[in-house]
Amino acid sequence: MLRLGFPVLGVTDVPRAVAFWTEALDLVVSSERQSETWRTLHHRDGSGRALALMHSASPAEPRPRLHLDLFVDTAEEQQREVQRLVGIGARTVEWDLYPADPDFVVLSDPDGNVFCVVDLSHVPSEGDEQAS
Repeated sequence: MLRLGFPVLGVTDVPRAVAFWTEALDLVVSSERQSETWRTLHHRDGSGRALALMHSASPAEPRPRLHLDLFVDTAEEQQREVQRLVGIGARTVEWDLYPADPDFVVLSDPDGNVFCVVDLSHVPSEGDEQAS
């Protein structure tokens, strides 16, 4: 039976990506399937795989068709998490596709992979689905 695995991010610097994503999402490096070009990250609570990091020579896409959405429950939590993520190496992204009242903030990881921090308490604006 075919089943969905987990997201894989292409990165140019695997150790740097491991440091960022384990800190960002409180993940741990798995002992399975590790190499110089691949790391699997698991949830710290033991509930399974969360994310994989794979070395890639190609640059990150500035407007990827597929990206990660990271959820928070309030606007205050969104502000705190955005500040924390920037503090550990994320960058704010100039995003000209924001709707008038966005429920998301666009950031990139140290490799330039774009992701969003989404406030689930905010009712999405018209067009949010296309913008992020």
